[in-house]
Amino acid sequence: EVSEMSERSKHNVAHGLAWSYYTGYLKIVLPRVKKSMEEFSRANPNLLACRETWKLHILVPLSCDIYDDLEKVDSNIQYLTDLTETTLTRAGTRKRVYKQTLYRIRDEDNKVWHCPVEFATPLQSLYAMSQDECAAFSREDRLEQAKLFYRTLEEILKGSKECTGTYRLIAYEEPEEAETHFLSREILWHLWQQCHEEYAIHEDNHPHTPSTTLNSTELNLQISASDLPQPLRSDCF
Repeated sequence: EVSEMSERSKHNVAHGLAWSYYTGYLKIVLPRVKKSMEEFSRANPNLLACRETWKLHILVPLSCDIYDDLEKVDSNIQYLTDLTETTLTRAGTRKRVYKQTLYRIRDEDNKVWHCPVEFATPLQSLYAMSQDECAAFSREDRLEQAKLFYRTLEEILKGSKECTGTYRLIAYEEPEEAETHFLSREILWHLWQQCHEEYAIHEDNHPHTPSTTLNSTELNLQISASDLPQPLRSDCF
């Protein structure tokens, strides 16, 4: 009965996607990110000045609208290079390749920042489900599951010792009216914060938080505890 209720309310969709994303991808690539950044930095010593940003920046749009080409979305984001590949044999696929892309991001003062960026790909599944009649998955369901996905993934990564200090989750809501550089501003704010977070409280000249950026506290306020996915018990069978 508990399993059927969870399936009907779709509580386990985001929970499963977050765990799959972690065990099947992030747990593999995140521990290797800093090594790849260090290799790139040795070859390009003048580009990666702030070590605090040597993390994989994972974009989590609550609309689940994911873009394949970041350069077409925002001209201030430009492809720079691919970081060192990780090749593994997994699930019958020989030499499966995992790699991250390093981008050059330009701010309003024409200063250039560099960091690896990618979208949380499981959100594509949530978006596809909301477009498929067979899934009976509404836009409201999609938004709720996107929030749950973010919170679940955040908790998983916080508990992962091997992933500590290797990632930055960027959850945001897209503005109602199209903005040319909204995505680069979201990323830049997080880059700036990482480089200055030890001193941000004492400074008055730091940029304001973008209105579309969300933190876990805001997401906690938007989701009641009863909406969280609950573990299914198997000890009584």
